[in-house]
Amino acid sequence: MKRYRCGTGPGPCGAPARLYPGGWRCPAHTPAAEAGHPEPEPGPGYTPQALPTPQSASALVDARAIASGKRRSNPQDYRLAQAATGRTS
Repeated sequence: MKRYRCGTGPGPCGAPARLYPGGWRCPAHTPAAEAGHPEPEPGPGYTPQALPTPQSASALVDARAIASGKRRSNPQDYRLAQAATGRTS
């Protein structure tokens, strides 16, 4: 595993670094540190449960198609799809 070093500062710092949009930076040379701000707290990020699955994504598209009348369905499914997508007649 290659270890990256900070290449910023008055001279290349050489401390262990992580990748930022501006390049490899150590904690002393992060964009927040250079701006005089504290480092932001890590957020929750994306969990596997938050990512759309093909089944849930296709169900949403299917409900929209039924609600718009582009896909044939029985009247009960049509009304349920309209309610789910917020469409009205």
